[in-house]
Amino acid sequence: MTGPGTDDTTTIAPGVDSEVGPLRSVLLHRPGGELTRLTPRNNDQLLFDSIPWVERAQQEHDAFAEVLASRGVEVLLLADVLGESLADPRAHAAGVHAAVDERRLGSELADALRSHLSGLGAGALRETLMRGMTFEELPASEGASLVRKMHHAHDFVVDPLPNLLFTRDSSAWIADRVAISSLAMPARSRETALLDLAYAYHPRFRGASRAYGAHSAPVEGGDVLLLAPGVLAVGVGERTTAAGAESLARSVFADGIAHTVLAVPIAQNRATMHLDTVCTMIGPDAVVMYPLARDSLVAYTMRPGDDVAADGTRELRVDGPEPFLDAAATAMGIDRLRVIDTGLDPVTAEREQWDDGNNTLALAPGVVVGYERNTQTNARLEEAGIEVLAIAGSELGSGRGGPRCMSCPIARGPLPSAS
Repeated sequence: MTGPGTDDTTTIAPGVDSEVGPLRSVLLHRPGGELTRLTPRNNDQLLFDSIPWVERAQQEHDAFAEVLASRGVEVLLLADVLGESLADPRAHAAGVHAAVDERRLGSELADALRSHLSGLGAGALRETLMRGMTFEELPASEGASLVRKMHHAHDFVVDPLPNLLFTRDSSAWIADRVAISSLAMPARSRETALLDLAYAYHPRFRGASRAYGAHSAPVEGGDVLLLAPGVLAVGVGERTTAAGAESLARSVFADGIAHTVLAVPIAQNRATMHLDTVCTMIGPDAVVMYPLARDSLVAYTMRPGDDVAADGTRELRVDGPEPFLDAAATAMGIDRLRVIDTGLDPVTAEREQWDDGNNTLALAPGVVVGYERNTQTNARLEEAGIEVLAIAGSELGSGRGGPRCMSCPIARGPLPSAS
């Protein structure tokens, strides 16, 4: 597995303009001590449906990373990127600032925690930022306060971040710019700060421009599909708001990195938290899709308008709604999108959608990674000529995320020219 400081890989320039161009570099997060913090008392709050077996989750993730590396993909691990970033004193200070919630802790305990974290080295701070810290783990000499006395020793003074596993949600590359997500759920809000400082201070990414800011309206990377160069689909539902989709559209139009953005309303529930839980790209003109969404998904098409506002930006033109598949094909400049349904019957389709059958990661046109448990979906993909690299995900899936959720592509090659 390659790391961010490897001399022969730093020439891979960031840039992603599709979901299926040959994958060259990807950011993953190997699950670690943060998953050991999950208990029946807090797993719902921390957005996990069950308590994962951590060692098995790590084995499954290692196998996933090995599949990618075996296909020539450079695998960057978030812990490595974050640790190297925190060696910069400015990033270290930003990490400490992000970890201290003075409104919850009160000024005295917040000052004590801030002092303690400021004295940690880059490696120790990295682990604390990801794994969290309990009141018991904060040295007893630090911060005698009512807040401390009224909390249980195993309560968190710094919350853990078990959802770091899903690197697609917290950032996404659009062309040669990175969009830092504005995460909607309180359990994930601090992830944004970590990705923000990693991209700002790591030598590999320091020069990267931003396509979206962490303090903007809620947008999560799992809702952002790069249907084709210059064409985005953005799910609007539990995690991404209409205001977020509009703000992202205005940003990418202003930057000249997209010409069409489709806002796609999705059901606001746990089973369909992101657009990529119901639909992902498997080829330049093909998607795998939950059957119940096939005929119900609609899209509002946003494009730059002809009129220019007082600040020099072009007004937004919004059309629709119309059926998603029709709007997508039109925006992509193709006759139609080929659709492969998840499962053969409603019960199987619902089961495999819940188990992330639609949440595939394309390594190249017609080559995807999917969970092995989704046997019906994988069979249908293979019948359609798609190569499926099946991985185990019994423990990884406990946070409701598949291979696409667990990967943030940093660089993809261009799509092959049509013959």
